Amino acid sequence: MRLDLFESSAFDRGRPFLVEALWFLVQAILVSSWIPGSWHRKTLLRLFGAAIGVGVVIKPLVRIKFPWRLAVGDHSWIGENVWIDNLARIDIGSHSCISQGAYICTGSHDWNSETFELISKPIKICDKAWICANAIVGPGVTVGEGAVLAMGSVATHDLEPWHICQGNPALQVRKRSRYEIGS
Repeated sequence: MRLDLFESSAFDRGRPFLVEALWFLVQAILVSSWIPGSWHRKTLLRLFGAAIGVGVVIKPLVRIKFPWRLAVGDHSWIGENVWIDNLARIDIGSHSCISQGAYICTGSHDWNSETFELISKPIKICDKAWICANAIVGPGVTVGEGAVLAMGSVATHDLEPWHICQGNPALQVRKRSRYEIGS
């Protein structure tokens, strides 16, 4: 591959340069900080275009590349040190948990391209899903309703609803029992 030939001018960043620069500054000082509490994180994310539901908890040290490409449903949790690397849209359902250290990544590169072309695909994490600590969700993956991606596992393909998946790449290890959470 020829990295000197790489160029990303076709990639739409979604906002003007000054908005993106302001977001990076605000994120560094307030969102990705050790300051406790979720209120200021949710407010700032909404100001920059994220759709954040009610009762959402966002812990310290969270990094989000483009808030305008993020939607989080009601009563979901995003833990410490989560990195949401959203070159494409990421939808996180209601009552879902993204545990500490998880990496949610919508972007990659075409290893067959001499110019190492950028590829980005949206991610959907459905209601009642749990992405455990230090797990990775890759580009284009849908995590089905109630699915669990076990600690340190890597999802490179869709995860079936109500299954526990583990390993690299993540494989189904057993079914998860369904239970009702208030709507």
